Amino acid sequence: MIFDYFDGIEEAIEFLIALGSIIGMLGLIVGILGWLFLGQFQRHKMIGVIIVSIVLLGVCGLYTGTRYFRI
Repeated sequence: MIFDYFDGIEEAIEFLIALGSIIGMLGLIVGILGWLFLGQFQRHKMIGVIIVSIVLLGVCGLYTGTRYFRI
């Protein structure tokens, strides 16, 4: 019974890591596009989005989300 609990925890952590990977990839794409096409004030915000996305990809892995969600 306790092993079922730990299996559930493991699956939840795996899902969160995969979700972080997908959010990181999308954030990187949106950040780069925003940096290219938005005004000067918005570019500073997009640089923050790019940095956070790179950190998410570094922690969660680049292809983890694509393998988990079979994209």
